[in-house]
Amino acid sequence: MKRIVQDIKNGTFGNIYLLYGEEAYLRRQYRDNLKKALVPEDDTMNCSVYSGKDINVNEVIDLAGTMPFFAERRVIIVENSGFFKSAVNERLLELIKQMPETTYFLFVEEEVDKRGKLYKAVTANGYAALCEVQDEATLKKWIMSLLKKENKMITADALNFLLDKTGANMETIRREVEKLVCYKYYDEGITAQDVEALCTVQIQNRIFEMVEAVAAKNQKAALALYYDLLALKEAPMKILALIARQFNMLFQVKEMKKKGYPENEIAQQTGLNAYFLKKKYIPQAAQFKLHQLEAALRECVAAEERVKTGKMPDILSVELIIVGLSAK
Repeated sequence: MKRIVQDIKNGTFGNIYLLYGEEAYLRRQYRDNLKKALVPEDDTMNCSVYSGKDINVNEVIDLAGTMPFFAERRVIIVENSGFFKSAVNERLLELIKQMPETTYFLFVEEEVDKRGKLYKAVTANGYAALCEVQDEATLKKWIMSLLKKENKMITADALNFLLDKTGANMETIRREVEKLVCYKYYDEGITAQDVEALCTVQIQNRIFEMVEAVAAKNQKAALALYYDLLALKEAPMKILALIARQFNMLFQVKEMKKKGYPENEIAQQTGLNAYFLKKKYIPQAAQFKLHQLEAALRECVAAEERVKTGKMPDILSVELIIVGLSAK
């Protein structure tokens, strides 16, 4: 990331940039910053954007070999193409190895295969930046910087509460911060009460709370959370899928902890953010035995089967799972 910031600051650019990783907000930010630095905003003749899995690779390659139109650079943005996960196009590979001086590629992908020829060619001839989910300290620093621009301050309790509600998704955090700034237009300070009053709890957080209630055998609370999600028009089968995902994550975390894996290895293998792994997943997994988590996963599969075979309506099937798992 620092390399991109430095390149923009100095006005000296490589011909190839790859922005990849789970954090979509960072991918967009660095893409937009690079684009703005490389080519004027209104220069549509020399900036082309290709997106999706059906990109005509040969068209992109041919365009890359074309001189810019009365400009210093031609910029080609390729997003969510899947190029870095599928068999590589040999013409594209050769182009990456011998890029025209006036052509600049910005590849933007959520997932890449680092073993692939294209990834290796890009890293050898350009720069690849990992846009990963940020840790707690980085997110807090970023939130405070957003608020500082608006001449706002936030209490430590409110900052922690905000992250508990939003999770680590930076776009979600940005939206919630904007809401807080508007809500506190005439006041400088943001409190935990403001966060409670205004910020939306993400569905994954509600699922987490539901499983927490199940672990505590608090059937009333677990069902109340389920009914809240239904009131918010969340589909029962989506809720079921998220419940199953949560139990699967807890099973993996519990099993790896039992085998003595360090937390950083668990985070890497499960794809969980290290902060939320330590703060939420490990404590929640500790409330269950492995056989209980296995049983919960089997119940989720059975509930899905009942719905698919028409034996039971989806709302009732998910409700019965929650009732069964939270029964004392």
